Amino acid sequence: MRFSISEEQELTRSVVRDFSENELAPRAGERDAIGQLDRTLFQKIALLGLTGIPIEERYGGAGGSWLTYAIVIEELSRVCASTAAVLNAHTLYAAWPLYAYGSNEAKSTHLLELTSGTRIGGCALPQAKPASLAARIKGTEAVLNGKHSFVIHGEAADCTVVFARTGANKREMNCSVYLIENDAPGCRIGKKAQKLGLRSLMTSEFEFRQCSIPVSSRLGNEGQGQNIACSLIDIGHIGAAAQSLGLAQGALEAAVDYAKKRKQFGTTIGKQQGISFKLADMAAKIEAARLLTYQAAWRKDEGLSCSKAAAIARKYTADIAVSAAIEAIQIFGGYGYMQEYRMERMLRDAKCLQSEMGTGGMRIDCNSNILPS
Repeated sequence: MRFSISEEQELTRSVVRDFSENELAPRAGERDAIGQLDRTLFQKIALLGLTGIPIEERYGGAGGSWLTYAIVIEELSRVCASTAAVLNAHTLYAAWPLYAYGSNEAKSTHLLELTSGTRIGGCALPQAKPASLAARIKGTEAVLNGKHSFVIHGEAADCTVVFARTGANKREMNCSVYLIENDAPGCRIGKKAQKLGLRSLMTSEFEFRQCSIPVSSRLGNEGQGQNIACSLIDIGHIGAAAQSLGLAQGALEAAVDYAKKRKQFGTTIGKQQGISFKLADMAAKIEAARLLTYQAAWRKDEGLSCSKAAAIARKYTADIAVSAAIEAIQIFGGYGYMQEYRMERMLRDAKCLQSEMGTGGMRIDCNSNILPS
């Protein structure tokens, strides 16, 4: 069995690449410096139909494949990994759980808002400390109390998918999932996290004090939170792999372009064996990373087991992204260390993807419990 890239997917790649060069690249450094999600830019991404790629058209999505999704994330990350991370988190950790586990009513309202890009979805994924955020059922209401220190999109989101403990025993890992409006009474947004990289992917602390929401806002059944979290692992790995792949490709292209222009001892440095060997090695490893990532996405599309393929792709591409960024800095020399150039930003972003940030800080043993990251 083998996969191939269709003409439609190549056209999508071309469109997203042009958009990335014209819309993302000019202010990527500025967005990184201020650590702010650009809603205007997000709306432009939505106009391209990218805010609901794997979701059915009847719910406002594009009805696209996971391979198409991986290509889109790759191309965005090639220029701005933070923007790719924003779309990835919005799609995989907010829109997708709502699509897969939400009620028909929730899909016809909230999901359409997310897939159209008129609203941005955030997510408070399972934490290492199960007792830190709990939900107590009181009639037709669920009352949330506690804190979550790492909410993806934080204050930038309009609504947030929240995993909260629902077991009576504080030591239990039993949890449920709720869709919460960020302006709900009793929901307070705390300090924003200051991160090494992926700075436009805003993350904030949330505190819930007697935050009462309708039980009907629950996604899935009571106590199904761990199963829902486990269902996000494979697509989370695919999304992170695609981000790392795009970042590595961007580093390679920047290094090649610089090597063609920079002269030393009367000739361009790209003609020197030391540099050409570095570039060739980078290109070979990135191509291998691409095949691993596309294979994992293709297996997901075909309904085949993709857990192993996705995990390998995520691990390998993240490592390649870091090494490609480092090699690019070496090729740029002193300029690679300067903020004026994007190499140092690429290295910081790549390191975040190599860490648990690549999947939102979530590590889960689906046969037992949610594990600390």
